[in-house]
Amino acid sequence: MSPAWQNIATSEPDIIASWWLATPAASVILVTGRTFDVLDVPHTVGLTALARIEHSGLRPGPVALSTVSIELGERAHFFVRSRGAPADENEWWSCHLDCVPEEIENVTGLRWHCRSSYVVAPPSVTGMGTASRWIRDPRTHELPDGVQLLEILSDACEEASS
Repeated sequence: MSPAWQNIATSEPDIIASWWLATPAASVILVTGRTFDVLDVPHTVGLTALARIEHSGLRPGPVALSTVSIELGERAHFFVRSRGAPADENEWWSCHLDCVPEEIENVTGLRWHCRSSYVVAPPSVTGMGTASRWIRDPRTHELPDGVQLLEILSDACEEASS
C-alpha cells in the first residue's frame, strides 16, 4: 500500500484490522528474523522436499507457495522458528543473494530469510497476478527448527540443479 511500508509496519491487531477493513485486497508482507524465519526454495523442489520431510517423521510446519518474480518463479516458503541472534554469527545468513558465511557452501535455489528480510504471505496477490496460498496452514502446524529441515531442502535443491 505504501513504498514506505517498513516505516509503518506493525504487529498491533487493532491497526491491522483497520487496514484490512479499508483495503481487504492488500498484500501481506511478513518481516522475518523476529518470531520466524523462512527457508525459500523453488516450487517443485519444495514439494519434493515436503514429501521427504513428512516421510522422515519430521514436522515441516507452515508452508506457502508464492510467485516471487519472473526470474525466481514460484517458490515454496517453509516457515521455521527464528534463529534470532545466535552468539556465533556464522549460524545464520540473510537471504540477500550470494551472501553466506564462508563456512557454508552456497546451495543453488535455497534462500534463508531471517534478519533484514521479508516474505509475501497468503492471501497476497503478487505483481505477477498470482495468489500466494498455504499448503500447510500456520493455524494447525507449529514452527519447526529450520536447521532440522535444512539438510533435506539443501539436498533437494542440489538434486534439482544437477
